[in-house]
Amino acid sequence: MRILVVEDDALLGDAIQAGLRQSGYAVDWMKDGVSAEQALTTEPYAAVVLDLGLPRLSGLEVLHRLRSRNSQTNSQTPVLILTAMDTVDDRIKGLDTGADDYMVKPFDMGELAARLRALVRRASGKTAPLLQVSGVKLDPAAHCVLYQDKSVELSAKEFALLHALMLNSGKVLSRARLEEQLYAWGDEVESNTVEVHIHHLRRKLFPELIETIRGVGYLMPRDKAI
Repeated sequence: MRILVVEDDALLGDAIQAGLRQSGYAVDWMKDGVSAEQALTTEPYAAVVLDLGLPRLSGLEVLHRLRSRNSQTNSQTPVLILTAMDTVDDRIKGLDTGADDYMVKPFDMGELAARLRALVRRASGKTAPLLQVSGVKLDPAAHCVLYQDKSVELSAKEFALLHALMLNSGKVLSRARLEEQLYAWGDEVESNTVEVHIHHLRRKLFPELIETIRGVGYLMPRDKAI
């Protein structure tokens, strides 16, 4: 999953980026509101971690503009606000502007990752923390995959790709959309990288789990009979 982190504090931003990458996320980090606004208009993100006290454009204004675009496209990018302003009015203002959750600085990285998992899961219409499709079980928190109750070893990118497909089971995802979810800015992406990961997943799990829709992308059916 690809996450946008918007934080102007260099030490904190670097720590968040490193911690989320360790949790398996692809992370873009912006240090001001204008850069965040530009990123949000050009890239699809699974979620946003947004500081309120930003230079050039406030976090609340970034959030307001994002929600205005979301209402036009009938989509809803989950937003978790980070704030050092621990007052009820500040929290109310952020939530009323369209935030889905908030955390007060300082915070625990493990809790931040857990809250993001919950936001991404709910945005995809999932309620249970464990994803299950056709005998495959994926636990985002434990970062493990079981097939027919046996552990399956996956690389970080294979896990991220499987996670994206399972969150969107029943929907066709294009190769470009999958690449956008797997790689942050600056990551090297080879031309056939998604196809290679798909091949490995089919080999490690079972071939019929992921269908190729020619000229469109890839589909993981919701209830595929094995």
